[in-house]
Amino acid sequence: MDHTALPASHPDSSAQPSAGPAAVASLVGPRRVLPAIDHRQPALPLHDSASARALESHAAAQLPPHTLMQRAGLGVARLALALAPHARHIWIVAGPGNNGGDGFEAALHLARAGRAVQLHWLGTPERQPPDATAALARARAAGLSNLSITRGLATPPALQADDLVIDALLGRGLTRAVQGELADAIARLNACAAPVLAVDLPSGLPADSGALPPAAPCVRSRWTLALLSLSPGLFTADGRDHAGAVWLDDLGVEPLTQAPCAWLGAPGILAAAWPARRHAQHKGSFGDVWVVAGAPSMGGAALLAGRAALHAGAGRVYLQPLDSQAARLDPLQPELMFAARPSPEQLATATVVAGCGGGSAMAAELPSLLSAAGRLLLDADALNAVAASADLQTALRARRDRGQATVLTPHPLEAARLLGCSSAELQSDRLGAARRLSERFGAVIVLKGSGSVLCRPDDAAWINPTGNAALATPGSGDVLAGWLGGLWSQCAQSSADPAESAWLAARSAVWSHGRAAEQLSPAAHALPAGALLEALRAQPPVLR
Repeated sequence: MDHTALPASHPDSSAQPSAGPAAVASLVGPRRVLPAIDHRQPALPLHDSASARALESHAAAQLPPHTLMQRAGLGVARLALALAPHARHIWIVAGPGNNGGDGFEAALHLARAGRAVQLHWLGTPERQPPDATAALARARAAGLSNLSITRGLATPPALQADDLVIDALLGRGLTRAVQGELADAIARLNACAAPVLAVDLPSGLPADSGALPPAAPCVRSRWTLALLSLSPGLFTADGRDHAGAVWLDDLGVEPLTQAPCAWLGAPGILAAAWPARRHAQHKGSFGDVWVVAGAPSMGGAALLAGRAALHAGAGRVYLQPLDSQAARLDPLQPELMFAARPSPEQLATATVVAGCGGGSAMAAELPSLLSAAGRLLLDADALNAVAASADLQTALRARRDRGQATVLTPHPLEAARLLGCSSAELQSDRLGAARRLSERFGAVIVLKGSGSVLCRPDDAAWINPTGNAALATPGSGDVLAGWLGGLWSQCAQSSADPAESAWLAARSAVWSHGRAAEQLSPAAHALPAGALLEALRAQPPVLR
């Protein structure tokens, strides 16, 4: 990840708490997580609400009372000053829990730094947690003339575009649908002219899923500062639209050794799976890809997948069109070879990409592919055919027992069909859905969408951090399928474990697919699939 961090100095650095037994030697401060992911950095762990609470309790027990909240408030203030250096007025809306306490501490530091701070507190003294009560007392005792503290949601200040709003309402404290005074506060925050910095999470966003019910109130922030650990909900479902740029401050605390619920993944060392090509190698050194796709009127999907596989570096790419009337030459990519149905011997050593624009003709091809293909990627209509047939589902599950690797690349509706649920139910728990699919079919799963979720059996899920709405165009999934197949074909030549090569190829392909969209269309304008393919060709060699 991009470990861009703020300097340790601060206008009120004398108030920084001393490090305790569980602290790192120095408090580095907030570092940016999204955007500007660096593929050379390792993945970051994601913690659900239960493990985040365990981490917070463990850290607090190792430090003097109130230290953790004081560090959190300092981190919020430091990031606020860095992101909005010209802000003269800062409006902080603090909630009834510890998220509000972080806001109290931040208010104190920002007022000491010379900013005019107006703090509205939506809580009650009798229900306030001890740390937050102490933080509020500290802020009140400071007696700073430029710090105004008001109980309840009074009239917000008249803020300008270069001022700042800090959302310290709920964070991870969301336990039920937001309503009443809190919902009103969220509406006012979203109506402000000044940008919003959210503490931990945008208020209203579910920490574990990022999935918002229709019309649910949720803050739309420009930045989010996660404290101590990262929540998966920031990076999938509705999280990316509401969290903005995400920063992390670990508060100088070593994380617990407990396993995360997921990882925020960059390829990192995955480039080692695709070493530099040796002078003596030939096209046979990089594997064969067969694309079985392209029913009548959908031949473009097969061509996009085949071109992507070729440009990803596959040694040879064969197209088996499912349209008997299809042309047998791609004038834009004459290197693609059109062929009849492959033999079982050819399938056993090949990487097969099946389903792109396959239509109803796909179902008849699947029994032989499921039986014989050594490496099989199922997309689009191949997935729909499996969802509609108990026999095909049984054949798919049997592949794992035979040591044959499979990758499934569904979008949410296709995944819902495979699980027998609605797409709304699936989107409400994308991580859980990917895990269930992986265990049910013994395959690597790429659940596409905002924050694509990747999962394999008996392992933590990965959330892909790259990509944007420019990918919401016809054919982008066909390009991903072919690109993944081409990478997998090469990776498999240097890996004795087909399942491991599938996992490596999936993670790298999804990352580079999303990164290409970001580079070609940073404003997320619609990106034709052909242009996306050209952008993928320009990816740094380390990803190939």
